[in-house]
Amino acid sequence: MFDIHYENDDFVVINKYPGVSVHKDDGDTMLVSEVARAISTSSLHLVHRLDKMTSGLLILAKRAEIAAQFSRLFEQRQIDKYYLAIGSKKPKKKQGTIVGDMERSRRSSWKLVNSKNNPAVTQFFSAAAESGERLFLCKPLSGKTHQIRVALKSIGSPIKGDAIYNVSDDADRGYLHAYALRFELCGELFQFRCDPRGRDLGEKWQAAEVSDAIDKWSQPWELAWPKK
Repeated sequence: MFDIHYENDDFVVINKYPGVSVHKDDGDTMLVSEVARAISTSSLHLVHRLDKMTSGLLILAKRAEIAAQFSRLFEQRQIDKYYLAIGSKKPKKKQGTIVGDMERSRRSSWKLVNSKNNPAVTQFFSAAAESGERLFLCKPLSGKTHQIRVALKSIGSPIKGDAIYNVSDDADRGYLHAYALRFELCGELFQFRCDPRGRDLGEKWQAAEVSDAIDKWSQPWELAWPKK
């Protein structure tokens, strides 16, 4: 269900496994309660979320005042988030910024539209993966539901195994991983990175082309991202 990635007196960072819900639904075990039990604390506060299919780094605060500080950091876009994804096809462009408003589509899906009234903004780099697939490193500058999943579909490379945006694909999981976080809290700089290789997080991360690119992106906060 998860691994403990980091813990201090204020918060804990876990690596959430794919297929695990952040909230209790369909009979799933409540993730937050399970983490609290694992670190022997009475309660934890969820300060952000990951989709059920998404693996990787998730922060849980140990006290309400710390949770409030994290909420402010997220609201002010002062937490840098980096995701790895494997897309099913060659994209329309290999790197850049994807910008557009998101609107409800069919059922539980969203779509990207041309207007920019309150846009989702996603910066990305990409590299070749196996069998015509593409590896992406994404940095969302906004926090919209399904943002990266919709963004990559909009450039012609929906995520492998995504049951909503790539229905016909039968990969062993939805290949989206919360790879790295960088933020300052209480005057201290924190940087976390969760490498999906060598873990039970999906076979496609182990491909040679994918592994080479992940090595090159080992310090994502040091890459020459476009200016905001």
